[in-house]
Amino acid sequence: MGSGKTTMGKLIAEELHLPFVDTDEVLSEQEGMSCSDIICQKGQAYFRQQERNLLNSLPQNKGMVVATGGGMPCFLDNISLITSIGISLFLDWSVENLAIRLSLTDLSTRPMLLGKSGEELRAHIQKQLTERMIYYRQAHHTIACDGHTDEEMAHRIAQLFL
Repeated sequence: MGSGKTTMGKLIAEELHLPFVDTDEVLSEQEGMSCSDIICQKGQAYFRQQERNLLNSLPQNKGMVVATGGGMPCFLDNISLITSIGISLFLDWSVENLAIRLSLTDLSTRPMLLGKSGEELRAHIQKQLTERMIYYRQAHHTIACDGHTDEEMAHRIAQLFL
């Protein structure tokens, strides 16, 4: 959450002249509600299965940039599927920088973060990263992002593919 997957993904796709897909946006469109509402109304198991179905529906051998939700790689062996169908990246930010980035966004769109700020927000981010790192570290590339803008990082990432 807050790592810049969508922002950087769009910039990378533009630089590489490739289509861009944000899985959260696609799922929201398909279901007619936000990802948070899907989870609240239909449950996390349903949401995670829809993510898996979406992954399975992505065209093979077609160049595109895909931004997944932060939890997608951590469920239903999705990380194995992700790494088998494309080149995966983990955008690695420090907890402190993620907290700063998230505090600059509208936290009302992120139910898990409602009412959290300061140390509570950092603790939540640290807990999630600790739980998910085993999956994130399976990505083909870990991209250290601290100290760089999204634009700088997108350009550096796009250069990997030129």
